[in-house]
Amino acid sequence: MEVLDKMNLNDDALKLRNQLGEDANSLVDIFGLVDKIDKLTLVFFPLNNNISGYCFNNGKIKVIAINSCMSYGRQRFSLAHEFYHLFFDNSNKLSISNKELYSQDEVEKKANQFASYFLVPYGTLKSEVEKLKEKEKFSIEDVIYLEHVFGMSHKAMIYRLLDDKLISKNIYDEFNQLTNIISLSKKFGFDETLYLPRKEKVQRKTYGYYLQQVEQLKNLDLISEGKYEELLLQAFREDIVFNEDGEGIID
Repeated sequence: MEVLDKMNLNDDALKLRNQLGEDANSLVDIFGLVDKIDKLTLVFFPLNNNISGYCFNNGKIKVIAINSCMSYGRQRFSLAHEFYHLFFDNSNKLSISNKELYSQDEVEKKANQFASYFLVPYGTLKSEVEKLKEKEKFSIEDVIYLEHVFGMSHKAMIYRLLDDKLISKNIYDEFNQLTNIISLSKKFGFDETLYLPRKEKVQRKTYGYYLQQVEQLKNLDLISEGKYEELLLQAFREDIVFNEDGEGIID
């Protein structure tokens, strides 16, 4: 991808972060941003293993679905990827995203690059890496630290570091071959949640506009209590119907 394209995508990512009330430096609570986006419904669902998510937007209905079987870090990346389709991709009403980070499709390339910049703006990452490089050697512990600082999956982080020329191809290959990232993360004092999927009991959940609409219909007495509960159950929100305690992203 051309340097100018990357600069433009980084600018778009920064503008969207700002539009949604986020600065350029902090870990973004990307799932919490859904409520700030007009008429957006977010669905977590165990999709096909090759699909990371999809986005449907016809101007009136906006739905993003995320593959809840993938790791928490990858789900964060997938949502940022779908934000590109939602806000900047006018080519299709429906975009289905492959899990691969190295797509040859131009739109998917842009969406992946945008997602990386949305989670970690270019200048912010460069600044963090420069601090770490003051040590004798840039280590796997440093990479895992960056992954947790920015909430990014291991593969997405090391690919980004390589793409920004912040690590060499040899170091990238070394880090890419590691299969014990979870155990290393715990060893270095970090939580392993970033590398785990949602637990099975919460892999199906709907948030955002759909629930707002269902609640409004109930409050206006346009639907019965039975229909209200039926609509919630169709959205996998048994917790609301049965007044259960809330579940976290991973719990």
